[in-house]
Amino acid sequence: MLGVNHSTVSRRIQALEASHGVRLFERTNAGYRLTEAGVSIYDITQKLAEEANKASRILQGQDARLEGTINLTMPNDIFMFLMANPLAKFSQLHPNISFNLLLSKGLRNMANREADLAIRVTATPPDYLIGTKIVHLQHGLYANKDLVIKEITPIITWGSEQGVPIWALQHCKNPRVVMKVDDLFGMHQAVKAGLGIARIPCFIADIVKDADVIRMPVRMPPSDFAVWVLHHQDLRRSAKVNQCRSYIKEVLLQHKAYFLGEMSENVFSP
Repeated sequence: MLGVNHSTVSRRIQALEASHGVRLFERTNAGYRLTEAGVSIYDITQKLAEEANKASRILQGQDARLEGTINLTMPNDIFMFLMANPLAKFSQLHPNISFNLLLSKGLRNMANREADLAIRVTATPPDYLIGTKIVHLQHGLYANKDLVIKEITPIITWGSEQGVPIWALQHCKNPRVVMKVDDLFGMHQAVKAGLGIARIPCFIADIVKDADVIRMPVRMPPSDFAVWVLHHQDLRRSAKVNQCRSYIKEVLLQHKAYFLGEMSENVFSP
């Protein structure tokens, strides 16, 4: 996380301890543990780190140059199917801007400069972030076209879901969870393999357009989750962040029909 090797960290800790004549860490077989002295200044160092990050954000927020690095985070599936080619085009238009791309499921700590700009699928973004809600997601039920359902209906659920979800109880005969997945494209591939039925955001299946994966004729309510483009409020005047944010918003709006499920073979009117 610090971008240096372990020996460098060790030397810096030893130098800090030597300069103050106090031991801050106990060295154990399991690693480093704060001493009482270390604990006594922990909250102060956290505040110092927060202030340093705040200063960095304020300075970057006043940067009028279209150059430098943007820490950009988004879900892996949105990058793979929607943003990879557009970002390549953006790089051609702005060769002096580079990206540090963070493909993750969780929202990075943007207050600590882990990310400058984020595409996130969420119901409620953190209060300290500002941005634009692009569109709410529409889900559908998807299955392999040759799936045969007998005594039970095999279903595939999201990794964090507990038990049999409501959609399965409402629309499936004797549903039973056969697999949990923590990746949307992985869920799509499990459906393609014939493992079972899954509730998937329509944009994944409709962009991939695999003939083996079909959307079932079942009306699903709109999701509480929406696609957002977010950044920290201190970066609202950063030229490169503004340029990239506007470009990303334009790309996502061009795909709005996919997020709404309007590109499916089975389209259901409100």
